[in-house]
Amino acid sequence: MIKLFVGLGNPGFEYEGTRHNAGFWWIEALAAKQKLALNPDRAYKGLVARGNTSGQAFWLLEPQTFMNLSGQSVGALANFYKIKPDEILVIHDELDIPPGQIKIKFGGGHAGHNGLRDIHAKLGSSDYWRLRIGIGHPGIKEEVINWVLQKPMAAHRDAIHANIAHSLEAVPLLLSGKMDAATKLIHTKPKQPDLKA
Repeated sequence: MIKLFVGLGNPGFEYEGTRHNAGFWWIEALAAKQKLALNPDRAYKGLVARGNTSGQAFWLLEPQTFMNLSGQSVGALANFYKIKPDEILVIHDELDIPPGQIKIKFGGGHAGHNGLRDIHAKLGSSDYWRLRIGIGHPGIKEEVINWVLQKPMAAHRDAIHANIAHSLEAVPLLLSGKMDAATKLIHTKPKQPDLKA
């Protein structure tokens, strides 16, 4: 059962629409759907909202530490509320998945993603859930940094947001711990927009 939803990104106006902030987009979409307000909380170094469903509390978190220090925020909130790693879902951008696809997985390495690397370190575990939002790869390793810090083209942006909306349908399953059913729903592809437009 997921008790903490963490969206990764970088704070600040200049990063708002960039690919690296896809995790923030997901959290903001969920907050809007749940009618929750994300508010700054210095104790957790992030924007935080608390929700409740069927008597079960859950939290939404956008670390405001910049991507590479995301674990400071995640670790502080998880430790205070005694949330175990396997009750955490971290939502982040994923280079190895094309725009218009989202994958969920449990555990594994950080694959060079600095936000995940820091969360690993601060939680002392890699055994948490990840929701990987495809942003595609520029095709050249040296261009990756610029790619993630740029805004996606309109067709890619629309594909990403369509899949965010689709994946939000799995939130009740995630909250109730029905992870197999949630995974099946998330991995069932909605109608794909034309990425060549």
